[in-house]
Amino acid sequence: MSGYGHEGDERTFAALPPTQGGAFTRTWWGRAWLKALEDTALDGRQLKAGRRQARAGAVGAVSVRPGRITAVVKDRDGTAYRSDVLVRELSEEEWERLLDLAVDSAGHIAALLDREMPPHLVEDAAAAGLDLLPGIGDLDPECGCEAWDHCPHTSALCYQVARLLDEDPFVLLLMRGRGERTLLDQLQARSASRAARGGRGTDDTREAEGAEGVGGMPGVSAEEAYAAEFLLPPLPDPPVVPDTPGRSPSLDTETEPAPGIDPAALEFLASDASDRAHRMLLEALGGGTSGALMAGGVGAGGTSGAGGGSWAAAAPLTVAQDAVRLASDSPAPWLASRLTSGSGRTRAEMDLATRAWRFGGSAALAVLEEEWTPDTEALMWAGARLSEAWEDDERPVLRRAGARWTVVGAETQLRLGEDGRWWPYLKSGARWSPAGPPDRDPATALATALAAGPTGAGG
Repeated sequence: MSGYGHEGDERTFAALPPTQGGAFTRTWWGRAWLKALEDTALDGRQLKAGRRQARAGAVGAVSVRPGRITAVVKDRDGTAYRSDVLVRELSEEEWERLLDLAVDSAGHIAALLDREMPPHLVEDAAAAGLDLLPGIGDLDPECGCEAWDHCPHTSALCYQVARLLDEDPFVLLLMRGRGERTLLDQLQARSASRAARGGRGTDDTREAEGAEGVGGMPGVSAEEAYAAEFLLPPLPDPPVVPDTPGRSPSLDTETEPAPGIDPAALEFLASDASDRAHRMLLEALGGGTSGALMAGGVGAGGTSGAGGGSWAAAAPLTVAQDAVRLASDSPAPWLASRLTSGSGRTRAEMDLATRAWRFGGSAALAVLEEEWTPDTEALMWAGARLSEAWEDDERPVLRRAGARWTVVGAETQLRLGEDGRWWPYLKSGARWSPAGPPDRDPATALATALAAGPTGAGG
């Protein structure tokens, strides 16, 4: 291993508790890490044994430093082995190129600070000949049990590290040679240097990238200035949010309303608009409910689809969807009846629709009422998630139709949403009914359906 790490660039993570079922990783970069392990190891039985040991909590505190991860892993009989996995560090010249790539896009830095591994940074690095994520043969095992290939101990260590990577992609960058503090200091220094020179690149490239200042003078692009906190003036204090939303004045007056106008219905809509505006203001100032709820229900606008790609914000609600949103707040019977008929649903259909809405907004409603067929990539992703979710002897028998997987011999079903989440369903009479909120892990979603039981479907 080359020695390009900086002094003090080492982190130790406490031992993680045992975990039952579910996939070891939920992020695309965590899956890439495990794929490197699975492609490198020659004996699949050793990997399965390591996965079981990691689930059982046999991996002790994990030390991560440039080029190496280390932990003590215990067998069932209590025998402990020091296990190491070596990862190639980037050279000084490679780090220089990577820092240039990161500073070129404020989005890269913002994503890292948000504990996300930006796909475009990985793609840009690969195009420049830099491999951030490990590939075949990049995870080199060393274990006290003296196995020459990945043994259960080094495999367990890698599975545990996948959980750490989920929470913090800086762990991967530390293995490649730079700790978080060192890396951020270098990025800030590089960004400040560019700002002092009047932006990035030559005058020609600055003009092409829109980095010119007022009157053609060199300046800093808005994107670059936003990423560099030291260039921003302090923000003013936020406005004071009212304790409660405003109320609609009474529209039930002696004046005869115009034909087709229902004053009571207008009052209801005005109060609903006021409630939503108040909650959006709370969210904007950091003290309210989820912004997704404002845009059409919990989880209405996902950011990561089944294949790991980007997804746009939630689309505006249709009239039929908004009727369900309004009906889910249990309005007066006369209004609920009007919303039901106006949306083109029967009473039973509206009951199911409002039940779904309460579990997940417009995304849950789409899973209930719409069918979609996953493409080949999404089906491969779903198959991988299903195979990871259970041990071989625990996996239920599933029959797929479109994006719905029904448990053979049971009145339970998993539905895959277009945002990559699994939704639990139970059969209630002749209809399938949503049984709970979604989960990225299909085993957890199915457990939710089983816990709800036959009575849960109609609750």
